[in-house]
Amino acid sequence: MPSGSQTAPVSKMLWAGRILSTLPVLFLLLDGAMKLVQPAPIVEATVRLGYPTSVIPGLGIVLLACTIVYVIPRTAVLGAVLLTGYLGGAVATHVRVGEGPFPVLFPVIVGMMLWGGLYLRNGQLRALMPWRSAPAQPQEWLRGNRP
Repeated sequence: MPSGSQTAPVSKMLWAGRILSTLPVLFLLLDGAMKLVQPAPIVEATVRLGYPTSVIPGLGIVLLACTIVYVIPRTAVLGAVLLTGYLGGAVATHVRVGEGPFPVLFPVIVGMMLWGGLYLRNGQLRALMPWRSAPAQPQEWLRGNRP
């Protein structure tokens, strides 16, 4: 098989993954920055959810740090895991307060977009979690023999 035919699908998957990752990354960066700036609507919403105003800057720093870790290709999987935890806390908070379906499902959708974009742009993750092909041999993947 010519090498040109293999690079085109990978390139398309890489770009699709980057595009799918961009929207949640922009949202999370904006959300983290707003937690540092602390405009009145952010402070009011955070207090309404049961958090003291003193935790807002810390949440912003954690969110920005996790998002930056996600954006760096070498640490993207760690960033996705950290952001999944952060977004899980958001889901738990909205459930605890008794908000409607959209505030509860929105962090889930953001997380799905993060992982979907990462799946499309990271060949190692696709090898670890194949959807269509036979799974890679775990022993080979752990030894560093990556597809």
